[in-house]
Amino acid sequence: MPVKITTVTTQLPEFSRETADILPFLDVWLTNQDDRFKRKVKKIFEGANVDKRYSIMSPEEVFSLHSFEERNAIYAREMIILGEKVLKKALNKANWQPETIDFIITVSCTGIMIPSLDAYLINKLGLKQDIVRLPVTEMGCVGGVSGIIYAKNFLKANPNKRAAIITVESPTATFQLDDYSMANIVSAAIFGDGAACVLLSSYENEIGPTILDESMYHFYDNEHLMGFELTNKGLKMILDIDVPDTIEQHFPDILHPFLKRNELTIQDIEHLIFHPGGKKIITLVEGLFSELGKNINDTKEVLRLHGNMSSATVLYVLDRIMDNQPQTGEKGVMLSFGPGFTAQRVLLEW
Repeated sequence: MPVKITTVTTQLPEFSRETADILPFLDVWLTNQDDRFKRKVKKIFEGANVDKRYSIMSPEEVFSLHSFEERNAIYAREMIILGEKVLKKALNKANWQPETIDFIITVSCTGIMIPSLDAYLINKLGLKQDIVRLPVTEMGCVGGVSGIIYAKNFLKANPNKRAAIITVESPTATFQLDDYSMANIVSAAIFGDGAACVLLSSYENEIGPTILDESMYHFYDNEHLMGFELTNKGLKMILDIDVPDTIEQHFPDILHPFLKRNELTIQDIEHLIFHPGGKKIITLVEGLFSELGKNINDTKEVLRLHGNMSSATVLYVLDRIMDNQPQTGEKGVMLSFGPGFTAQRVLLEW
């Protein structure tokens, strides 16, 4: 029974700023730092290839709220709003009724909510009372692809069912005012907030790309590369400088065996749906793909327009590609990296 992605939608929060408009806030934040350090931080923001980012908070709140309690309260409130908007948008686009969804996956790593977002969406949209829930909370940037993998396996085992994946992220809610480490600064320069929704179906008559295969690849003994440390001030970013080099070392094993088991090579792939982790990772992966005659232009454009929105970001790339209406028979590979360290892949055919 084929499982298809029928619909992708995105939703941005209300606040936004061009990167140039963020720089004056950096001056205030870095008041007590030396001038050389200030110039370095501004250079990181200016060179991040992010022209604009969106946030659930105003810049004044981002650069003033100290407590985890304050930030997480805003996160919880706004994630419910974004989640409801993006799911409604997806249902309307697909012409599905809310009560026809059998499986709901909510994905987020940038705050804490118990009950999780799915519980609120069940009540707000009147989803069916026996819907199967799966909150995915600790997968980081790879969570969007993880959600697709989990939904695909559920639907493969259950013909004539439907699933919704809702990713809601606010990296700005994790910004640490008292942390002047490179990890905090780089994450502030590249991350933004956003939400996305993917609808999948195991009904035969649905239209959309078929999920041909999916796989997770785990990097042994690399838990230190990426994640969050829970502190009294909130979620403190962990972002090791070795991430790009580690990806480069593993890249052939991540990509080629996955394609080979489907009797494919990279030359058979028309669409690369790659998560825009940041400038360095994009530059690295773009170089690897360009050697193979491929590009990741949609990935670069999503980073430029919105920044890295953690788990939601790769779904923005997928949305752009689906809007371009690929031809029947064309294939695409979704690829994301996340804490663990892990790479996760999904093979699609239109």
